[in-house]
Amino acid sequence: MTEFWLISAPGEKTCQQTWDKLMVATTRNNNLSTNHKFNIPDLKVGTLDVLVGLSDELAKLDSFVESVVKKVAQYMADVLEDSRDKVQENLLASGVDLVTYITRFQWDMAKYPIKQSLKNISEIISKQVTQIDNDLKSRASAYNSLKGNLQNLERKNAGSLLTRSLADIVKKEDFVLDSEYLITLLVVVPKTSYADWQRTYETLAEMVVPRSTNLLFEDQESGLFSVTLFRKAVDDFRHKARENKFTVRDFQYNEEEMKADKEEMTRLSTDKKKQFGPLVRWLKVNFSEGFIAWIHIKALRVFVESVLRYGLPVNFQAMLLQPSKKTMKKLREVLYDLYKHLDSSAAAIIDVSDVLGQRRGAVQFQSLQCR
Repeated sequence: MTEFWLISAPGEKTCQQTWDKLMVATTRNNNLSTNHKFNIPDLKVGTLDVLVGLSDELAKLDSFVESVVKKVAQYMADVLEDSRDKVQENLLASGVDLVTYITRFQWDMAKYPIKQSLKNISEIISKQVTQIDNDLKSRASAYNSLKGNLQNLERKNAGSLLTRSLADIVKKEDFVLDSEYLITLLVVVPKTSYADWQRTYETLAEMVVPRSTNLLFEDQESGLFSVTLFRKAVDDFRHKARENKFTVRDFQYNEEEMKADKEEMTRLSTDKKKQFGPLVRWLKVNFSEGFIAWIHIKALRVFVESVLRYGLPVNFQAMLLQPSKKTMKKLREVLYDLYKHLDSSAAAIIDVSDVLGQRRGAVQFQSLQCR
């Protein structure tokens, strides 16, 4: 997790002097942070009333866009399942890693034309990200439904012999079929009770066919035995088997149903594989789009708050600071000392983690994090 502090300070005689002053205070003497200029183009200012209203709207939009970006990233991790180590290589912005994109940020003139008003640009971003959010919900719902149905079928074919599906274990020749009088039952017997089963199964009810039992399958705890008897003795056999801790499974051999289940499993597995690639590509593209939109919202907020705080004509320098955990406290102190003269009411170190929009501070701050 990399943390950045996005700040703006009023221009000295030139914005370059503001930049140089920050660099001297934070890097040349003490290496408190790695700094980058954060380039914001000449946006349309509009009226003061619009800027004040837009300040609150952008704060809400910032939170919304961030939440959508995080949802897309989290769903990417969910979809990749066992390949979660590949999540980071799929979470890019304009084809580069997130840190590179932020530190080399350039306003996208094609997506967000600066001839438009600030409100129009924010509405473009809002519509774009709302569409991503809606599409994510529908795509995730469809894929999760498919994945859930497949998992349910897979779960039926796993687990102990007491609960799992027996369709892929038994064969047609294991059963007496199409008989008016005889039926084959499947019984789960604990491994420790094999001898008891062989000794007693013929006497658990009348009309059990002698020497009709066969071991069909074993797991770590139990074995699945077949036994043939007359239909009218089934209830007695079930009752006596339960008393002896043998479990008769409810199972009827139906070739058509078993074939349909296998075909459904194959279909769901194939559909999941077909949807996986396009879904990952969609998540990759729209994470990039969402993240780019988010950083443009950050730029809009810095611009609006700086104009409201420092006034006209527009004259401020936006700067991106990348502190280390060890230097954060010291960096706050240095920034406070550097800019406290801008606000006579500033009596404490400015909390750079505050959401941008608190215009009482001496300098505009905003923090953001990216993985």
